[in-house]
Amino acid sequence: MALKDSITFGMSLPHRSAVPIPPAVVRDVAQRADELGFHDLWVTSNPVDEAGCFDSLTLLAYAAAVTTRIRLGVSVLVLPTHHPVHVAHQVATLDRLSAGRAILGVGLGRATEYELFGVPTERRVSRFNESVELIKALWAGPRASFAGEFFRARDTTLGTRPRQEPHPPIWFGGQNPAAIRRAAAMSDGWMGAGGSSTASLAEAVPLLRSALERAGRDPATFPISKRVFLSVHDRGEVARSEIDRWFRDVYGNPAGAAACGVSGTPEEVHRQLAELAATGATHLLLNPVTRYSEQLETLAELVSC
Repeated sequence: MALKDSITFGMSLPHRSAVPIPPAVVRDVAQRADELGFHDLWVTSNPVDEAGCFDSLTLLAYAAAVTTRIRLGVSVLVLPTHHPVHVAHQVATLDRLSAGRAILGVGLGRATEYELFGVPTERRVSRFNESVELIKALWAGPRASFAGEFFRARDTTLGTRPRQEPHPPIWFGGQNPAAIRRAAAMSDGWMGAGGSSTASLAEAVPLLRSALERAGRDPATFPISKRVFLSVHDRGEVARSEIDRWFRDVYGNPAGAAACGVSGTPEEVHRQLAELAATGATHLLLNPVTRYSEQLETLAELVSC
């Protein structure tokens, strides 16, 4: 049975690299992933990044203009460092421009990220929860009133409302038990980080399913995903060198290549992806770290066999 028969696959849009990414490569990957039948395109959000990273929602708007079918997601915006009204408006605009293909992924991020944005780390979970509630209220429209601890809206109309009903899906990140319970209660999907291991995914999935059942939700219809940093090459040593270099130079975690990366020959990568699928994930986001167009073609064949 082909991997794609039991799981859906997304593709990372080239956006984060130690060397500049040509715009033509972004366009070509977006269009070819659309043609090849990948379920969705994703980017991360790293406004400050020594490696270099395009802005997430700007890049997705570009991808929307050059594709017709494939869904478009960011995973994840560190939501407490953004004003929820701006996020609601930006994602609603993306959803309109893409004819209803937007997915918003949000998370808490690292506490060290907050100071630059002038946001306190205290009560960040409460700020996060309230931001999600306000975004949903603004999307529900046509007018929203909201009274919270951090945000207030009185008979407010968002500049544009999304096309999707009741709203674009909101996916959560985060793998500690509290984050998993929060995802089960409030989100429309969950994605494990690319810097997490297969073992950690195997631990998170049953916790998430249990939390969904307690919340009265059907685990079978709830997307459970993981970003997969990978490199595939006919010469396995080339792929392993590429993933090692990426985790060192871009992700800043040299040990992560062995613990979290997927690399090797097509046969080796197929086996590793099958192991991830066996944890109970229903979606995998394939994130090639280099040779984007070449690996896109290889991966499309690999998940079909």
